[in-house]
Amino acid sequence: MPINTKPKRLLAAALFSGIGSLNAASAEEASSLAPEATAAEATLAFWDIPPLENAFVDTTPADRKDALIVGELGIDGGDKKTILKLAQEIGDGQHGNYDSLLIAHKGKLLFESYYLRGRINLPHAQASATKAYTGLALGRAIQLGYLTMADLDKPLVSFFSDLDSAKLVDGAKNVTLHKALTMRSGIRVSEGQREEFENNPLQLKGQGQVQAHLEHSEPITEESQSFLYQGIDPNLVMQVIEAVVPGTAEDFIKSELLDKMDITNYRWPTAITGLPQAGSRTSMTSRDMLKWGLLAMNKGQWNGEQLIPEEFIATAINRIVRHSDDENFADDGSVSNIGYGYFWWQADMQSGDKSYFSTSAQGGSGQTVILIDELDLIVVTTVHRLENSVLRMTAERILPAFAQ
Repeated sequence: MPINTKPKRLLAAALFSGIGSLNAASAEEASSLAPEATAAEATLAFWDIPPLENAFVDTTPADRKDALIVGELGIDGGDKKTILKLAQEIGDGQHGNYDSLLIAHKGKLLFESYYLRGRINLPHAQASATKAYTGLALGRAIQLGYLTMADLDKPLVSFFSDLDSAKLVDGAKNVTLHKALTMRSGIRVSEGQREEFENNPLQLKGQGQVQAHLEHSEPITEESQSFLYQGIDPNLVMQVIEAVVPGTAEDFIKSELLDKMDITNYRWPTAITGLPQAGSRTSMTSRDMLKWGLLAMNKGQWNGEQLIPEEFIATAINRIVRHSDDENFADDGSVSNIGYGYFWWQADMQSGDKSYFSTSAQGGSGQTVILIDELDLIVVTTVHRLENSVLRMTAERILPAFAQ
């Protein structure tokens, strides 16, 4: 059944009854209020949150005074019919278990939708998208002068005063921030050693984590410094942030990034080291995920303030690693030429007869912040139990609505 698209304010949001069939409610029955988690639901584990009875789709997102500029799909950009058809399919479960899909164009949030366990005020697990946020936190430290761009190529051990250098493996000094940011630290720890770390976690407290991995790794060689998607590399970056900023990395990230972007409803847990988690486990609302995307799209600026050096952003979101045997580098139909920057992924997206460069923060099962600079387009998704590639769906279903 086609979606009713009567004039704005009569139908600020399309509210679909029955997620399985996704039939459009009439304009008079539609609600303009996005679904919110109750205080009780906000305390529940993710899998205990009751699925929405109705999918919520809004082509005129509300101004919630949260530092985001809003507009109207179809008026400020995009083909409304195309996007609403996709929303129907998502509500039908044709693309996996989506919890949210947001689209911003030319700096304005034009489309906002929630499904299943998605709520506008509920932080959603970010998985490995956390890595991109950690990398941007390092960029903030550079902007404030606690590091320089040249420091990215210095031996990582030079930032730590508590290491016993006599115990470090051969090649430890070859590990740089640049290598860690691109998942090429070269650190290789055996499964048995990982189990030993788990059984004796106290040895990973503070800079002990750096000591332990550089002491128990295989020798670090040019060959080992190839791309390997692992947790230690973002942890090393967080360790450097902790070492160079005044106070703690936790306070620094809050005051210098989250507070400035008006991100207050989030979870950023502490790791066994006592430092903030660096590679996963954060939770953000979908609207706050969009803010990270806007920060990157705007070359490190937020509300006119340069939070992160433009040079750092340009390096972070562009291809550095171009070829790898890692399964994440496999082409997927309209998505090809996969690359990796500073915890950001890159891909060429084919839409019609044209290819568009994309860069994205990605977390397992479909937590994504996708930037297509040529179209000034940002796509945000949260998903559980993804069935089809978010990147491919973006290329094939969202880009055509904005590439006209």
